[in-house]
Amino acid sequence: MFPPETRDGIEMITGSLVALATPMLDDGSLDFDGLKKLVDFHVDSGTDGIISVGTTGESATLDIPEQIEVIARTVEFVAGRIPVVAGTGGNSTSEALELTERAAELDIAACLLVVPYYNKPTQEGLYRHFSLIAERVDVPQILYNVPGRTSLDMHNDTVVRLSEVDNIVGIKDATSDIPRVADFRTRCPSDFSLYSGEDVSSLDFMKAGGQGCISVTANVAPAKMHAMCAAALEGDHETADRLNDELDGLHRGLFLESNPIPTKWALHRMGLIPAGIRLPLTWLSEEYHEPVEAAMRRAGVID
Repeated sequence: MFPPETRDGIEMITGSLVALATPMLDDGSLDFDGLKKLVDFHVDSGTDGIISVGTTGESATLDIPEQIEVIARTVEFVAGRIPVVAGTGGNSTSEALELTERAAELDIAACLLVVPYYNKPTQEGLYRHFSLIAERVDVPQILYNVPGRTSLDMHNDTVVRLSEVDNIVGIKDATSDIPRVADFRTRCPSDFSLYSGEDVSSLDFMKAGGQGCISVTANVAPAKMHAMCAAALEGDHETADRLNDELDGLHRGLFLESNPIPTKWALHRMGLIPAGIRLPLTWLSEEYHEPVEAAMRRAGVID
């Protein structure tokens, strides 16, 4: 789905964008047959866009060549059917720049760059980090603010400054701070896209003026997430509320242990991927199998 406006000719993605899990074999090696299966599953289910090698894609456990290969294979398997956004962030500006430069050589719609983690830079450091990459690499770029993982919140004023950079085209905001949407809508350019990065609050985020959700839940229930986002963006709140209620168990259950642990277990339970994950992440603890299955049944993805 695309809104009518574009930024400097760049079509802006809206709707349900899946933060795609990266399939792995039991030994932790990359499973590209499984990746193709997942891509086709999402295209067939109506997913509006794919985020390749984000948090859910285990970006932190992949080296740079692996990250680029996963992005390239995802682009290949999508074959132009829906947009692909490449996760290219990092806590080193030079590493994030290298990843963004290499991803920009592929047929991607944009790059997604997380706030640098662990380092805890100043707000000025954040501005310089993101603006430098935007100036050096001519590709649309989406900011990603997730203080629960980075231990650093990118302040609204910093986002507003960065929104004026031509090829910084939007933000994934995972703060669940819904009043931020109104502030961004007031102070950022009208064609600056706002994406929820938190499934639990994504419907409220879209009702407040957001363009969509970069979703973990969409890994497991892509058709229903697409339908919920579409209804929300069309102003059909009754339908969106009903669908979101059916998805709420997944929104919460997929975070009973650190993402993407429950997501990969659920996808394996659905027969879509092998039981592969990389340390220091581990397979879902047995105590959470039943609640995740219950959430999957409530969402209608298993019987």
